[in-house]
Amino acid sequence: MQRGREHLKARPFLKWAGGKWGLLSQYEPFFPRDWGTYHEPFLGGGAVFFHLAQVYPERGFVLSDINADLVNAYCCVRDRVEEVVALLAYHQAHHSRDYYYALRASKPVDPVQRAARLIYLNKTCYNGLYRENASGEFNVPLGRYRNPRICDADNLRAASRVLQRAKILVQSFEQVLERAQPGDFVYLDPPYYPVSETSSFTAYSQYAFGQAEQIRLREVFGILANRGVHVLLSNSDCPFVRELYRGYPIHTIVASRAINCHGRKRGLITEVLVLSR
Repeated sequence: MQRGREHLKARPFLKWAGGKWGLLSQYEPFFPRDWGTYHEPFLGGGAVFFHLAQVYPERGFVLSDINADLVNAYCCVRDRVEEVVALLAYHQAHHSRDYYYALRASKPVDPVQRAARLIYLNKTCYNGLYRENASGEFNVPLGRYRNPRICDADNLRAASRVLQRAKILVQSFEQVLERAQPGDFVYLDPPYYPVSETSSFTAYSQYAFGQAEQIRLREVFGILANRGVHVLLSNSDCPFVRELYRGYPIHTIVASRAINCHGRKRGLITEVLVLSR
């Protein structure tokens, strides 16, 4: 039994807005087959990383995000997974409405406590939405779950084994320019550009990601492409994004919208994948 668990396929241990785990079959045809090091500057749930790292275990992987708490969670799952599992088991045993809001208001300093807090809140908050206010405080209310799976120990251990091969950094997306070399593969999955006035979720942390940041990202995309890097970018399907990447191959992906305050507005939507070549 234990041997079988050691061979479980790792999947994302965090729910994330716009997570790609369910879209991998549509993404697969657009992944390059020959690349050096993989870079993911908007880490989020890391679905593409977990897929590629298990298909290409011999390759190098560099994961980064500007969200220090998110990066800390990945580092702790990689380096101290048994401590994370133990704390999550404790959180699961004590989970209640009062416990959720008390932990949400806490500000632990210990890295493992911070990591377990983030995973616990992610598994129990409304819609699995990670959102911070301007002060960097997590502010999502408690979700409506009868029995949330807070401590998925087997998957956390499987994720830890895969993450052993990854370098994980706190960085802004522009810093990928300092390390991506010709022949590398960079996947860019930024906060999506809003497709309407009521769809204004442009950042999951205190760092806003608006039109100016989208334009800067387009500049980074172009520099990487000109360098000979394989670049793949996902974003919302809207005139602004299509115009921004005019001249590059753009493919349409069908996705399911999971985050919307109105349940009737959730459903199938189109997104775009932009390729550098």
